[in-house]
Amino acid sequence: MTAVVKPLDMTLLALADPTRRAILQRLSRGEARVTDLAGPFPISLNSVSKHIRILERARLVRRRRAGREHLLSLDRQPLDELAAWMESQRSIWASRLDVLEALLAAEDASGGQP
Repeated sequence: MTAVVKPLDMTLLALADPTRRAILQRLSRGEARVTDLAGPFPISLNSVSKHIRILERARLVRRRRAGREHLLSLDRQPLDELAAWMESQRSIWASRLDVLEALLAAEDASGGQP
């Protein structure tokens, strides 16, 4: 049985690695060549390419070719989807904590009597 990986899962997986986050940070400033992205990292170009493939599978990076060069750019849509999911989770937990706070306040007011 093969597991189905959802887009949100791919986004979180891609963001879990500091090298990939650094690549995205650089791409947030604009398009870049693969070789330019690899420059600051103390790893091989092949390793950087593997990180880029993970980012592409997560739809966080788009690639276009200009002659022999591969130019990468950031696609913010998966980040927006992640932010929306996180906000929905925050709202759920905030309302649950509000209910808990009210219950605790009521318990304190009654002196701990059921």
